[in-house]
Amino acid sequence: MPDPTRLAAFDLLNAVLEKRRTLDEALAGLPAIDPRDRAAAHRLAAAVLRRAGTLDAVLEPFLRKAPPDPVRAVLRLGAAALLLLGTPAHAAVATAVGLARARGLAPFTGLVNAVLRKVAVASLEGLDSPRLDTPPWLWASWGRDARAIAEAHQHEAAIDLSLKPGAVAPPGGVALPTGSWRYPPGTRVAELPGFAAGDFWVQDAAAALPALVLAARPGERIADLCAAPGGKTAQLAAAGADVTAVEQNPARLGRLRENLGRLRLSATVVEADAATWRPDGAFDAVLLDAPCTATGTIRRHPEILHLRRPRDVAAMAAQQDRLLEAACAMLRPGGRLVYAVCSLQPEEGPERIAAALASLPLRGVAITGCPVPQALTREGCVRTTPAMMGGMDGFFIAGLVRV
Repeated sequence: MPDPTRLAAFDLLNAVLEKRRTLDEALAGLPAIDPRDRAAAHRLAAAVLRRAGTLDAVLEPFLRKAPPDPVRAVLRLGAAALLLLGTPAHAAVATAVGLARARGLAPFTGLVNAVLRKVAVASLEGLDSPRLDTPPWLWASWGRDARAIAEAHQHEAAIDLSLKPGAVAPPGGVALPTGSWRYPPGTRVAELPGFAAGDFWVQDAAAALPALVLAARPGERIADLCAAPGGKTAQLAAAGADVTAVEQNPARLGRLRENLGRLRLSATVVEADAATWRPDGAFDAVLLDAPCTATGTIRRHPEILHLRRPRDVAAMAAQQDRLLEAACAMLRPGGRLVYAVCSLQPEEGPERIAAALASLPLRGVAITGCPVPQALTREGCVRTTPAMMGGMDGFFIAGLVRV
């Protein structure tokens, strides 16, 4: 009988690489399977997406010509099981052959068997995996930080939690300088003590920084634009602010409402495009975590390596400019604006702030007291990378004031 984990992992890869869906979308489209098989399939597919360049370099010497894409997916899954996950050779080869047969690739089972038997005794030694696994355009755009960032991408991301004020961290975590608590990859968050009571929520340590920079005060009227899934909304509401959370995507909006409900925190939730929505009155502060290419989240979403293209950066930059203009219009004079993107691309970070300062009634404010000192830039902004603090998302954060 075909292995359900390999079948699901194959389908996930096909959804990402052929249909250009995110891993989360692909997971949602899987048929109902045992949760353990589902988790294992996700882990295997993510490993292939994260290390595809390395896997192809290992496979290449044993292939006379490029195989069809579905066959390459089977070979990559088999090679990942052998070289990355430590699956015994006989089991990895047998399940790969069974997968090929189950997915209508029976004429290629001999090829799969022969190639993976050779891969079983191959080695990753001598390969420049960080370079092989990173698209050249991304490597070039990250400058001198490229190797450190790419090396961080080789590893699964840990689970970071933000706690409500006064809540006790679940056991097994490590306190971080940012105030977050870190748990091992694969931690079942919903099974941790305090989850049902709403004591905490999942939020990468870097993603918690924009709200910390904004420093919300009790009673302030604050807008959280592009707010889903709601981690920053929760931070602002927990600080006592009067929060309006604006989100355009109905599905993501539903998740935001669910999270606020579990956390027992209140905010005014608005379904609207933040670029065109206008409030009844001006806000004291606005937090804009703008849509972006999300290249800072590759550890968690390795499909980004395969889905993003250089042209996406320019498209996102144009959207970010519109959102910055809208955010500025929502502020009272002297009101604070924090701009953030989970992107490592300079076009979406410092270049957007330079454009905003040149065209909008805003002035920059240097960020001080960042709990990740090495992330502070000479310009007074924050730029985290996956190579910092044992692994965190890549973020750019800037502070602004309306004049």
